[in-house]
Amino acid sequence: MARLGLERTIVDEDVYKRTVGRFREAGVLLPTFAQLRDPATIPASVRARLAAVDPDASHPLNLFRVHWFNDASRRGLAEVPEHVELPPALTGVPARIVLALGDHFPMIHAHKVLAAYGCLVPRVVTGQFDPTRHRAVWPSTGNYCRGGVAISRILGCRGVAVLPENMSQERFDWLDRWVGDPAADVIRTPGSESNVKEIYDACAALDRDPQNIIFNQFCEFGNYLIHRTCTGPALERVFRAIAGKGARLAAYVSASGSGGTLAAGDHLKAALGAKIVAVEALECPTLFENGFGEHNIQGIGDKHVPFIHNVMNTDVVTAVSDRSTDALLVLFNTDEGRRYLAERRGLDRALIDRLGHLGLSSICNLLAAIKTAKQLDLGPEDVVLSVATDGAAMYRSEVPKTVARALGGRFDAVTAGEVFGGALAAAATDHVLELRHEDRKRIFNLGYFTWVEQQGVSLAEFTARARPAFWDGLLELVPAWDAMISEMNARSGAAAALGA
Repeated sequence: MARLGLERTIVDEDVYKRTVGRFREAGVLLPTFAQLRDPATIPASVRARLAAVDPDASHPLNLFRVHWFNDASRRGLAEVPEHVELPPALTGVPARIVLALGDHFPMIHAHKVLAAYGCLVPRVVTGQFDPTRHRAVWPSTGNYCRGGVAISRILGCRGVAVLPENMSQERFDWLDRWVGDPAADVIRTPGSESNVKEIYDACAALDRDPQNIIFNQFCEFGNYLIHRTCTGPALERVFRAIAGKGARLAAYVSASGSGGTLAAGDHLKAALGAKIVAVEALECPTLFENGFGEHNIQGIGDKHVPFIHNVMNTDVVTAVSDRSTDALLVLFNTDEGRRYLAERRGLDRALIDRLGHLGLSSICNLLAAIKTAKQLDLGPEDVVLSVATDGAAMYRSEVPKTVARALGGRFDAVTAGEVFGGALAAAATDHVLELRHEDRKRIFNLGYFTWVEQQGVSLAEFTARARPAFWDGLLELVPAWDAMISEMNARSGAAAALGA
């Protein structure tokens, strides 16, 4: 079970002692999951010091910004997570579609740094990862590996990014600035977003070296738990802040990706009764119809069912085309596109500016939310919540590529109208599947081939995940980990040094 990140006691005392020594030297204080869930509980002494820290620096105190409550400046705290509500003039539906903004997270401008923290820290406080000797290997399609590299650097260990070679140039530019040795610490695997198996193969080779520790986000339950206990409550805070009399949370929409962000839906369903909608690319409809293919919605891997996806609690699966997400990235991030939205669609300029907070997978979530609202006949009293996992800044290089490849080499007012009509106004209820129990079992069983046959998970571990009690039982790990985080902070002296 240690391989799956489920330990709650110290596994190796010598590793633990070396880690305490490293953190004492580096002045590393670890936030608890509870503090990231509610940053108002972070000690005042830490918050006072944090005010002078650049949110994009590799500074230990930036660990206390790895949460949803950073304000627009990314330096202070917001009472309600920053979000954008998209009007019917843009979405074409009366339901309220609201996205929490992931680009307010520190260092990487994406919420995956939260997942990376959730995966690494339980291994650290249980003595399974030695920052003085081990290399942290982060398999990803872009943002998770960047988050892992950022957290690794703060903790004083070597981080290695494994990602497909065809991801956006901005990802590689960022990695080149943050890793110790770009030639050795950025491993480019064949293919693009859809080639997750190739990432697994590269990690299998790296895993032969005992100094490499693989943090596979697709099966690390720290990823699931930090989203269920931190992202879920943050989104609940958003809903309660915007909800008027009679409002209800109808659905929570999230691209499947690693399955981590979907875990917020387990919280939102329990707290507010929301349906959980899993989204994937139409060009690779793995959950939708056991399909395969290749796509460019960067940030959502596929051709497998993540081990930490609570499939049996998922209500709807919908597929979105990368032709639409690519085209809308251009519409939202060019002068001609923004002019069209203002002059022809009457959108407020301030709202148009906020569309820059939506990267490719964020636009995918937006389109899936529209399709969900139409499928479920949602009205103005209904809220659909989702997340903007990162912003357009990670995809600037993709805009001219899309114009050249898919939009005839130019983008003018006519093209802008065609994109709006074809990608937004035409979003419909095709490729939306409301799951029956039989559908859930089909998707659940599909995961067998990845996890039991290829990755060596036992059949008992695999099938246990079909029971709701398994997922609810995981919550017991969080207070145990938080107690161990506090103990490590005390032993390292970092808590006393910072008045925490």
